[in-house]
Amino acid sequence: MFKDGMLALVGTGFWESIYMTLISTFFAYVIGLPLGLLLVVTDKDGIKPVPWLNAILGTIINVVRSVPFLILFVTIMPFTKAVVGTTIGPKAAIIALLVAAAPFVARMVESSLKEVEKGVIEAAQSMGASPFQIMTKVLLPEAKPALLVGSAISITTILGYSAMAGFVGAGGLGAIAINYGYHRSQEDIMYVMVILLVIIVQVFQELGMKISKKTDRRL
Repeated sequence: MFKDGMLALVGTGFWESIYMTLISTFFAYVIGLPLGLLLVVTDKDGIKPVPWLNAILGTIINVVRSVPFLILFVTIMPFTKAVVGTTIGPKAAIIALLVAAAPFVARMVESSLKEVEKGVIEAAQSMGASPFQIMTKVLLPEAKPALLVGSAISITTILGYSAMAGFVGAGGLGAIAINYGYHRSQEDIMYVMVILLVIIVQVFQELGMKISKKTDRRL
């Protein structure tokens, strides 16, 4: 089943999957974290309500999230080629993963921040804290455990997207499962790829949960 060439291929696919997942997750948070903060702050019950901006952002995020990942991947191929010069391989997949993941992350961040007790925010406001100070010194620190749990969910979701991207030449374990396991009817290879993906997901989830518990001051 696994000759030297296949072992090398699996090793490359493993690191491609990790690379695509971690890089796209990082940049998804670079975009999604501020977006999530903005959604909470500009909400009608937020510390700086701006209903029209909140509605526009919410609509854009919902529209992008509504598009199935593979369709999104194909739709933005011209943009992907303009940015990285190709529409196949891990670099191209990262662009599609970023576009798909950033709105998801924004909603995860929004949900986490809304778990912060209003009394804590009101106390900060009564002491004269500015909106920026409330965001950086109240909302984010208080929501840290929930944000870390959300990041574990986000990274496993993005890993799932990266596996689907194998259908359109993105590389990684998903591509090996499809090209060798499915198209060549080598079911043993496909099952091994699935097991590897499950293991990676479990590792990311366990790490996220452990870090979240350590940073949760309520425990």
